[in-house]
Amino acid sequence: MQAALKRARTLRGHLTDAEQFLWRHLRMRQIADCKFRRQRPIGPYIVDFVCLEKMLIVELDGGQHAEQQRYDTSRDRWLNSQGFEVLRFWNGEVLTKIEDVKEAIYRALTEPPPLSSPEAGEDS
Repeated sequence: MQAALKRARTLRGHLTDAEQFLWRHLRMRQIADCKFRRQRPIGPYIVDFVCLEKMLIVELDGGQHAEQQRYDTSRDRWLNSQGFEVLRFWNGEVLTKIEDVKEAIYRALTEPPPLSSPEAGEDS
């Protein structure tokens, strides 16, 4: 665990331009009065931003993420299994459409999650 904490600290000191820009809008409870942390270890992963109170993770993806979709899908599946909702945005969206990004984050923080339907074969 110490290695993950050390890696997270290093990442916090080397945010991308998009991460720095979004952090200016997330820090100090600016969206729905919710506290976000950046570059936070969760299980085997380090997530870009997380609101632990609302179990919401915000991930920013650059061009390199197009090649690692299988990894991201597996990672998101594991995070979802731990009770987290994961929102993903492209770096360009953050830099050019910040109000839309903030609105999506706000909705995820304030709207109740959709009711899940029973899986096929489960008793109601």
